[in-house]
Amino acid sequence: MRAVAATAVADFRERTRRQSYVVIVAAAVLLGYLTLPPADSQWTIVDLGGYRGLYNSTYVGTATALAGGLWLMLGGFYVVRGTVTRDQRTGVGELLAASPLSRVGYLLGKFGSNLLVLISMAGALAATALVLQIARGESRTVDPLALLAPYLWLTAPVLAMTAAAAVLFDTVPGLRTGLGNIVWFFGWMVAAVAGGGAPLGGLGPVRASMRETVAAAHSTPAREWSLGFTQVDRPLAVFEWGGWDVTGAFALGRLLLVVVAAGLAAAPAIWFGRFDPARVSAGGASVAVTMNSGRAQDTVEDERSSWSRLLSRPLSPVPRSLRPVSGRMVLGELRILVSGVSGWWWSVVLAVNVAGLVAPTPAVPLAAAWIWPILTWSRLGTHHREHGLEPLLESYPSGTRRWVAQWLAGVVFTAVTGCGPLLRMTIVGDGPAVAQWLTGAVFIPSLALVLGTISRTHRTFQVVYVIVWYAAVNQVAALDVLGVVVVDGRPAGPAPDVVGGAALAMLAATLTVRAVRHALR
Repeated sequence: MRAVAATAVADFRERTRRQSYVVIVAAAVLLGYLTLPPADSQWTIVDLGGYRGLYNSTYVGTATALAGGLWLMLGGFYVVRGTVTRDQRTGVGELLAASPLSRVGYLLGKFGSNLLVLISMAGALAATALVLQIARGESRTVDPLALLAPYLWLTAPVLAMTAAAAVLFDTVPGLRTGLGNIVWFFGWMVAAVAGGGAPLGGLGPVRASMRETVAAAHSTPAREWSLGFTQVDRPLAVFEWGGWDVTGAFALGRLLLVVVAAGLAAAPAIWFGRFDPARVSAGGASVAVTMNSGRAQDTVEDERSSWSRLLSRPLSPVPRSLRPVSGRMVLGELRILVSGVSGWWWSVVLAVNVAGLVAPTPAVPLAAAWIWPILTWSRLGTHHREHGLEPLLESYPSGTRRWVAQWLAGVVFTAVTGCGPLLRMTIVGDGPAVAQWLTGAVFIPSLALVLGTISRTHRTFQVVYVIVWYAAVNQVAALDVLGVVVVDGRPAGPAPDVVGGAALAMLAATLTVRAVRHALR
């Protein structure tokens, strides 16, 4: 156990030294602020049929703990996952394979590290809750036990399951790729809906206690309940709540979740080879690691070959800054973007576009067409770095043209994947829908490129775009950049000039970030 603890603490310390950790803590502080809005606010996270609790320690701790369980389960997963893959990529895994640390010990160490990161985020949330209780001024009597106890019972078990799931996803072939990010998002939605807004249970006794308090104080039963960002017509009424009774059965159930989480984190030891190439087991992770490493090496060699051809062209007497982006550069970037995409993947694209061409309304096929390529889009702005090509490409003097060519390749790729619905819109003469489609085809690769350039990882776009896409298909018109929300036969999303302007602004931001980084080298 000492080795496990040492592994967890060392990995946690390494993560806290990164600049991204400051962003993580800041996000937790923002979540606390949103959970406890001012008394006259028309936005809320906890709404009990038009009521909210008085901002005392009990309610403040419970509300922020529930919000933490809900939102840290989603965002925290993306923060902590990828440590096993990083050990493989950096060569640390080979050192661990030669150490006496067992497979179970390694996995539990990663689980502990993930949990420490998530707990630190919850700690920042709890500190924010304390400050806001005093700042809101409804009750300045601070009860530390009442404030922190909900985090123990409601948030900690959820964070334990999230930390374990991150380890599991990192060791299962397929799930450790970008597909795992998408699977987790929809799995989180299922858990949130099944738990009434609170993943992995724990909400029932809290909700029942609050309802009883509202009914007793106002003679009005509070049947409705929501946990999540909600806009209300008027500020919520206030009731004073003293907390819920923690029964032995409830406490045992929450403890059982932590035990299950630890078992889930250790389960991959059955197939995980701990980076030892000599371990070969049927279906084992060691086999998958070797195969994936081979495929990754093939991709790297393919990209190196493509860029070698592009960079070895004869020099032109025209200054590079005055040369336009050539079609050859765009085609080269397009070839790099779709490298490794299989034939069956393209067959799905074909089927979706045929459906978009013959369907009475192209909205549904378009939504399907523009979620399927998400893993390919996420390579924009990141694939050269993830495959170790950044030093080679940064030495090329015409970097701006290369980034523009990469963006144009993304636009072409997006247009190809959604051409069926476009043809249908053109045939029926739906001009507004065509304009919305065109700006959407520019917006998506622009978003992928700017997020990939800034964050230097494909994961950011995968998370952000899934949320935007999900909002659009659920008829949230304000976030419909795809053109799938239709009201009275017309697109209801932002105007095409707004979407197109945002796309060009993101391209400009990409080029600016790239120029600044190049100048600072």
